Amino acid sequence: ASAPRSAVKPQQDRFHMTPASFRDCQAWRDEGLPLSTSSNEACKLYDAILTQYVKWKNDETLGGIEGCLSAIRAADPNFVMGHVISTGLELVATTSSTRVDERLAGAVRRTVELADAQDITHREKLHVRAMELFSRGNFPMAADVWEDILLDHPTDMTALKFVHDTYFYMGAQLPMRDSVVRVLPHWKPHVPLYRYLNGMLSFGLLETRLYDQAEKAAMAGLALTPDDAWAVHALAHVYEMRAEVDKGLSFFQRTEKDWQSADILASHNYWHWALYLVEKGQYEEALEIFDSQVFRLCRSSGSMLDMVDSCSLLYRLEMEGVCVKDRWRELLHLTQPHSDDHVTLFNDLHFLMASLGAKDGDTSRRLLEGLQELAKEPGDNQQHQMAAAVGVPMGQAMMEYDRGNHDRALELLYPLRYKIVGMGGSDAQRDLFSQLMVHAAMKSEKKRNQKLGRCLLMERDTLRPNSPLTQRLMRKALVLHD
Repeated sequence: ASAPRSAVKPQQDRFHMTPASFRDCQAWRDEGLPLSTSSNEACKLYDAILTQYVKWKNDETLGGIEGCLSAIRAADPNFVMGHVISTGLELVATTSSTRVDERLAGAVRRTVELADAQDITHREKLHVRAMELFSRGNFPMAADVWEDILLDHPTDMTALKFVHDTYFYMGAQLPMRDSVVRVLPHWKPHVPLYRYLNGMLSFGLLETRLYDQAEKAAMAGLALTPDDAWAVHALAHVYEMRAEVDKGLSFFQRTEKDWQSADILASHNYWHWALYLVEKGQYEEALEIFDSQVFRLCRSSGSMLDMVDSCSLLYRLEMEGVCVKDRWRELLHLTQPHSDDHVTLFNDLHFLMASLGAKDGDTSRRLLEGLQELAKEPGDNQQHQMAAAVGVPMGQAMMEYDRGNHDRALELLYPLRYKIVGMGGSDAQRDLFSQLMVHAAMKSEKKRNQKLGRCLLMERDTLRPNSPLTQRLMRKALVLHD
């Protein structure tokens, strides 16, 4: 016997701000994606939340994502997919862990209990299963379940977006690309959110080094939707990976008004803008973007993406010899509360940058020791499974570099160079660790390590022809080791 899903009866929408274009119960059924609720309002709110997630934008006319999440709970407190998208969004934000956050763990349990007590569709049950696996850090199995959904329901954008993010956290570049490629033929222009597939495709293509195709897909997306922040972001990556710095700067200056309203991704796009300036050695301009955009938005959002971007930008500038003054201490106030989360290795290593930069040895040790403990019994948590082989030695290398032990840092870093992809992030984001390895080699007293550093720079020059940063480091290496 199934428990009653809701006391909500079909009624006139109370959520008057939801445009009619959002899908009601019948519209979801017509698309072959029925939602187990009798509330048209809940269905429309679910669509409104999903749309904002895809657009990377809180639509204030709808009350933003938070407003819609509150409204969906009121519309139908027992709507399983409402719980899936609400809890799922919190999980993929990686701002907290069910291991240390009982409220979040309770939200996962509540979703599972609701699903068990109701007569819902097989697709909805799979969504609950995938969300529960993700909450345990079992990213590979969660991805497999979302892919199962897409096999039978290729236009399920919730599954497609969640699996896209999950592959990103795993550094699973080929699956991230192919997941979008597989469903594309099933999407038609009349299907809601169709226009945003190009940006997702572009990102998968560029992360598998297919830059020409990635550029074409991003341009196609922007032709349809100029404010598609993810397509903007994908194109920014293409210019970054090709070291087409001036083209990237021109693109951002020309389109800023289109994408800056996508508040969830705006800070990250400004981060890319600052990276072009670092490439050119225009450090003051990069710091200006950090202060006026990246960190300003980070403080207001509390977003994990904004936090790691802030850490990454300051760390890159410091490697270039730039004094960032008290910015590390301000940033540590935001990252320190997350020291025990250990959701992804990528996050942890960026938190470590902040504690090292702020000269907070206690927080640095706590981060690394916590990771070492979790590595002993990782269970089915994919990131904790990688901690012993990748996360811990990378953290140790960063600490050794900070102490001036450049030979030891390089000794720890070099074996990791082809393994770090599994800790997630993009090629552009992980380039920071490649730069760290080059700097450690250049500062080494050993001739062999210095030679290795020059080899790494030649490698980088081949992958990113005409990179100003590479050329600058090459000149520096010649002066140091002449």
